[in-house]
Amino acid sequence: MSTDEAVVAHRRDVLSRRIRWFVAATISYNVVEAIVAITEGARVSSSALIGFGLDSVIEVSSAAAVAWQFAGRDPEAREKVALRVIAFSFFGLAAFVTVDAVRALSGIGEARHSTVGIVLAAVSLVVMPVLSWAQRRAGRELGSISAVADSKQTLLCTYLSAVLLAGLVLNSAVGWSWADPAAALVIAAVAVREGREAWRGETCRDGCR
Repeated sequence: MSTDEAVVAHRRDVLSRRIRWFVAATISYNVVEAIVAITEGARVSSSALIGFGLDSVIEVSSAAAVAWQFAGRDPEAREKVALRVIAFSFFGLAAFVTVDAVRALSGIGEARHSTVGIVLAAVSLVVMPVLSWAQRRAGRELGSISAVADSKQTLLCTYLSAVLLAGLVLNSAVGWSWADPAAALVIAAVAVREGREAWRGETCRDGCR
């Protein structure tokens, strides 16, 4: 092996370990986020918070797929399966968010004020973009479609955090209960698009390799 090849191989190993770390951090955060959101959502009868918690569960499945891929000796051989799992995660997320939005727009249940929910959404709005950017950067340099796809799943969670925060604040401040579910339907449409791209392996068309 030449010196250049050794340098490239070392860099790939570094990037693979970095992606595994980002994935582990994403999984850990989302497990905590899911527990807090679902518990608090049930307490205050907030379908938006419960839906956000379910999104966190789906995010964990996506991150776990990438962790499984990079745990093998040949991550590229596992990439197609990982992409399929990520795609289904996007579709599942879209379904959950849509059902939650329709329920809210139908007036089923009236959410009460939740300080815990507002703080959780605000923290996620800060944490998720950082994790997404770091993993996307490493994934693009490594040329990993699945890592970039998972980073987009994390970025989508950022959008949902913003939607949740706006919905909880507007509901508490001015009683606009329709704001959150209306915006959530837009997020669901984005999730379907991202899921289709992951299924087709098009996630890196803007410069992964």
